[in-house]
Amino acid sequence: MWLVLVAFLYLAAISIALTLIDLDVHRLPNSIVLPSYIVAIVLLGAASLFTADWDALIRAGVGMVVMYLFYALLRFIRPGGMGGGDVKLAGVLGLYLGWLGWASLIVGAFAAFLLGGIFGIALLVSRRASRRTAIPFGPWMLAGAWVGIFAGPALGAWYLGLLHG
Repeated sequence: MWLVLVAFLYLAAISIALTLIDLDVHRLPNSIVLPSYIVAIVLLGAASLFTADWDALIRAGVGMVVMYLFYALLRFIRPGGMGGGDVKLAGVLGLYLGWLGWASLIVGAFAAFLLGGIFGIALLVSRRASRRTAIPFGPWMLAGAWVGIFAGPALGAWYLGLLHG
């Protein structure tokens, strides 16, 4: 449906903008992140309305809340380790990933930490950073979300296949 395409094209546009901004100034501006909630809710909500896919809409809501609360918890546990912009962006990404399905949500959330961790380790090994160096996490959240969008169901099925032999 065209509304879904528009929603994900919007996500692609803000992904580029937020990545570049976070890499430059270590911030995820509210002026981009907060309106993204409205855009996602309107477009994905309308798509669910027209297709009567209420499960997708419920998953989107659950994904938004779970991702937001998980990142808020991380920020609470280690103040300064996670920024407020990351917490707000997590809710937006949870909306999109949840709308697609549970596998996309789980893979997208996990991939952010995997990709960010690999990058951090590479910086440490190359001595370009120390354990105290602030690394913007927004780009890795966005990259992880796109892994979930494009490969979530396939990676989820592959992983479950490993568990079940």
